Amino acid sequence: MRQYGMLVALALIVVLFQIWTDGNLLKPVNVSNIVQQNSYILILAMGMMIVIISGHIDLSVGSLAAFVGAAAAVLMVHHDMSWPVALTCSLLIGAAAGAWQGFWIAYVGIPSFIVTLAGMLLFRGGTQILLEGQSLAPFPRGFQNISQGFLPEGGPLGNYHDLTVLIGVVVVAFVLFQEWRDRRRQQAYELEVLPLSLFVLKCVAIVAAVLAFTLTLASYRGVPVVLLIMCGILIGLGFVMRNAVVGRHVYALGGNRAAARLSGVKDRRVTFLVFVNMGVLAALAGCVYAARLNAGTPQAGINFELEAIAAAFIGGASMSGGVGTVLGAVIGGLVLGVLNNGMSLVGIGTDYQQVIKGLVLLAAVGFDVWNKRKVGS
Repeated sequence: MRQYGMLVALALIVVLFQIWTDGNLLKPVNVSNIVQQNSYILILAMGMMIVIISGHIDLSVGSLAAFVGAAAAVLMVHHDMSWPVALTCSLLIGAAAGAWQGFWIAYVGIPSFIVTLAGMLLFRGGTQILLEGQSLAPFPRGFQNISQGFLPEGGPLGNYHDLTVLIGVVVVAFVLFQEWRDRRRQQAYELEVLPLSLFVLKCVAIVAAVLAFTLTLASYRGVPVVLLIMCGILIGLGFVMRNAVVGRHVYALGGNRAAARLSGVKDRRVTFLVFVNMGVLAALAGCVYAARLNAGTPQAGINFELEAIAAAFIGGASMSGGVGTVLGAVIGGLVLGVLNNGMSLVGIGTDYQQVIKGLVLLAAVGFDVWNKRKVGS
């Protein structure tokens, strides 16, 4: 209910701003802008969702993203390092930072709030030291394409990007196969499934949404490279959290840590891996943001952690842990992204935007509390 509720809310917000902006919200160029502008927040939100599911929090992701972006800038601008090597080194720096924080949290026992608060200060100071208070630019074109690039064109279709249309058709086929397989599995285990008419209606809605999004992108410049990166992360983390043992252990730790330990879950190792994963995703988000700006800046990453946490809670995370999905984090991030974009298009000031986003976050968490009380009663 929570995930479908946020999907409905997202659809209503899109319809509202589409009408309010006289159709400008869903113009192909603006849809591409929404994807690229919110890509780094969505990447952070997916990692933050897993951290919150495990019963922890990470306040350092914005500062870590800025630090890694600064490190990548120094490697490419000052040391003439090729961008693939610089990107690899940046991800390793993020993994090392996540491992550093995960060690103090998992093996020493310091609360994650304190460790990541210290990390926020540490990485923010490290960013200032690396950049010496100045921006570093420009970056190689290949690195810029991480955030600004699109798939190459090629094929017989006239006004549509051929490769994007092909990807959309493949996605539709894959989603329909997954829905059908999940239904067959539920029936095999004699679990309750949707009536056939509702199941068909759900599949039609999914196909319509995917095709509409695909054709919108295909009528501009095609699929942004960063969208493929995000989809890869979403599929990979979604599979791990649903099907892999470590994913089930993350849910178990967030739901009841003591019971999980008694069941044989290696809580320290799982917690450590959760923060290593968050460090890598923060590093990737920092590189994506730096690539979009084409510069490493001392002010990068400010409030990124708040946006990621808000996206996770709007997308269905619970304060008590053990609840949420990676897809939910993406939906929550898109709710914030569409709100930001739509309010900017209609001329609402940033001060009022902050008020509205705060109310949306409060409503999402309030719904979570109300839902738990309803279930408990």
